[in-house]
Amino acid sequence: MYEIAEFLVTGILLGFAAGISPGPLMAITISESLQHGSKEGFKVAISPLITDFLIVSAVIYILMHFQQQNSVIALISLAGALYLMHLGIASLKTKNISINVSNLKKESLKKGVLANFLNPHPYLFWIAIGGPILFRAAEVDRLAQIMFVIGFYALLVGSKMVIALFVGKSRDFLKSKYYLHLFRSLGVLYLIFALFFIQQGLELLGLHIWR
Repeated sequence: MYEIAEFLVTGILLGFAAGISPGPLMAITISESLQHGSKEGFKVAISPLITDFLIVSAVIYILMHFQQQNSVIALISLAGALYLMHLGIASLKTKNISINVSNLKKESLKKGVLANFLNPHPYLFWIAIGGPILFRAAEVDRLAQIMFVIGFYALLVGSKMVIALFVGKSRDFLKSKYYLHLFRSLGVLYLIFALFFIQQGLELLGLHIWR
């Protein structure tokens, strides 16, 4: 049960980090909340639940062909570490958060679904980060995979809904020092996960330099 809980916590932390990070989906969530109220922001926030089933299924199907090839999975894990390091450094260096808000007609869910399909980040995440985690979880228990996915999407969607709620009530929320400090703190979280991915990649290559 401890290992299953570990995957749940991993999903929660990564989902929260992804949920509050600026990007196309966040921009639309904020835009709709400002223009039409929090309810429309909620519709955008839930769009990953619609789009990501296809994205995750496609990525997992592709990665399954390499599941028994440790060297390939190791390289993917190391690539994931580099991606996480990039996100971490970018978060730590952030001095202000600026998200453009456009005045478009109200089609919140449609906008969210389209933005998520065209956004490269979900694909990069599941190829380089989420996929290897799911394969590692499969070695523990099927429930570990389920708990990781539940934790990830609960916080990915939930954190965006909370932001939509705050933005719908106060336009100054995104300019507050609290949101900026919270976003910067994600940099440390990303870098910690990068270390775990480096360790996993090296172990798959037969290198155990940290032991």
